[in-house]
Amino acid sequence: METKKLVLIIIFSTSLLFLWDAWQKELYPSASQVMPGAVSNSSNQRHDPLPVPGDELSSSTGEPGISSGIENGNPSVTPNLFTIGEKIHIKTDMVVAEIDTAGGDIRQLGLIQHPSREDKNKPYELLLDKTARFHVAQSGLIGDGLPNHKTKYTIDSNNYSYELEPGQDKIVIRLLAPEMDGIQVAKIYTFHRGSYVIDVNFEIENHSDTTIIPFSYFQMFRDANDPTDASTMVHSYTGAAMYTEADKFLKIKFSDLDKNKAEYPTNADNGWIAMLEHYFLTAWLPAQNTPREYYAKQLAPNQYTAGVIAPLGTIEPGQTKNITMPFYAGPQEQNKLAELAPGLELTVDYGWLTVLAVPLFWLLSFYHSWTDNWGAAIILLTLTVKLIFFPLSAAGYRSMAKLRVVTPKLQRIREQYASDRQRMHQAMMEFYKEEKINPMGGCLPILVQIPVFIALFWTLMAAVELRYAPFALWITDMSVPDPYYVLPVIMGVSMWIQSKLSPTPADPMQAKVMQIMPIAFSIFFFFFPSGLVLYSLCNNILSITQQWQITRMYENKAEEEANKDKNKKKRKDKPEPPKEELQLPAPSAVGDKNTVKEEVISTEDTEQNDTLQSPATVPTKNKVPAKTKNTPVGKKTKKK
Repeated sequence: METKKLVLIIIFSTSLLFLWDAWQKELYPSASQVMPGAVSNSSNQRHDPLPVPGDELSSSTGEPGISSGIENGNPSVTPNLFTIGEKIHIKTDMVVAEIDTAGGDIRQLGLIQHPSREDKNKPYELLLDKTARFHVAQSGLIGDGLPNHKTKYTIDSNNYSYELEPGQDKIVIRLLAPEMDGIQVAKIYTFHRGSYVIDVNFEIENHSDTTIIPFSYFQMFRDANDPTDASTMVHSYTGAAMYTEADKFLKIKFSDLDKNKAEYPTNADNGWIAMLEHYFLTAWLPAQNTPREYYAKQLAPNQYTAGVIAPLGTIEPGQTKNITMPFYAGPQEQNKLAELAPGLELTVDYGWLTVLAVPLFWLLSFYHSWTDNWGAAIILLTLTVKLIFFPLSAAGYRSMAKLRVVTPKLQRIREQYASDRQRMHQAMMEFYKEEKINPMGGCLPILVQIPVFIALFWTLMAAVELRYAPFALWITDMSVPDPYYVLPVIMGVSMWIQSKLSPTPADPMQAKVMQIMPIAFSIFFFFFPSGLVLYSLCNNILSITQQWQITRMYENKAEEEANKDKNKKKRKDKPEPPKEELQLPAPSAVGDKNTVKEEVISTEDTEQNDTLQSPATVPTKNKVPAKTKNTPVGKKTKKK
């Protein structure tokens, strides 16, 4: 019967695991699930139409009697996903980028300081224009004859390869659009030394005889596929996000865009819009206190865009205007994002535990500045958190130690009232009250700590600083699982040791489940990043040390009290000294009744005194038997 229960529990646990996986897929569907057949030949995929500003943004910049030319904008659809033009290669100390003259888009961008998982000698490709996976930065102008991300640009010089030289602070690439109706537009990219921010600037010269009111747009165009180094066990968010002072940080999920259910503010004079993936992001960062309109939409199966429209205002004949939009494409380095734009640090997603996770990461970074090793910083952080919660942990372990000491007594109560469960529970509660034990005392302190431990878990999970961060020996990357599974195995052993220190459940089924738990949880740790396993292992070792010390103290105390009670009971029930008993002669086969009576009276008197007699009184005690010994047996019989 117990084996059947165990099998049912295992089946139920496995079902829950599959149910959780299915639920995660429902919440965060992959591209193949949401849009079957979306990854196909590029000739079957369409390009997106141009964004159109809303009435609110248009009315805020337009003037009566002046046509902006937006109504006749060309929203045509090109047959291919990306048209191909001439490639312009740029290399700085931070990125390797490629701009295509077809549209003047940033088609490829690699992060030099963050190698790829497939090849450590190559930078991680944050932007790319492959058919199976794409993510590009597009920009253009909205209006009749104005260039957009479908326009063929020409480079201002014959140089198609740029590299940041020593002593050079920036690289400037100037692209020219064909002049249309007297409107000359230049698209200027500026790459900076030591920065992931790229400035995208439009310079518009009005050589015509009419006034124009153009709008500029800046967008990110990508698929819904997760990055190649995404974790298989812990899902990280991939999708659009934005921030405004009124609505704060918002996620715009691809699944909501599919159903046309995405809700987000469109018009504002602050904030930014971004595309997020694990460890990295791209974002357009408009200047504060300037009007803009945000948008996000699904263009086709597995094709999404998110961007911002910004007005340039009125450009009179002979007038030149510029608009610059910073574009960030890089890692989610928490300490640097806050300096770029308000709220940009929130792209490091901690969920509802951000309040706890932010100070934890600050402390982790502080320890890293000391040790210059993220593994050592994790150990110090775990030790700090453990010290902070030391009183709570001690209270929990004290309750567990008390339960462990009285487990045999509880077992006897269960056996005594095995047939009456209600009476058994009453007897156990009376026993807990008598022993001053709170059966939930070991759980409540742990429940208080759970949010902090989960926040620390997500802190380590989201920290791009751990990517390719070595610890020691064979652990060269703390963001991936241990290649030799040494840490997960040690983690499993530590969990087994901790289970042995805990009170053994009286229920055999619960006891079997507790034996299986270390093995079951160890399997999950085989797939967790080594940084997370290191944190869990350090936490377990500290917990085992604390629990062992407290348990040993209580067991020693209980053993001393038991020895005292035993000695006291022995002294109370101790019989007469053997030497005194041996001095009493054995009665004869035919004894005198009076002699026996005298002996009984003598013994009773001695017990009533309840004090040990001195050696001088011992002969007195034996007088009667001695006198009896001199009395002839036959003479006594004759008198009778």
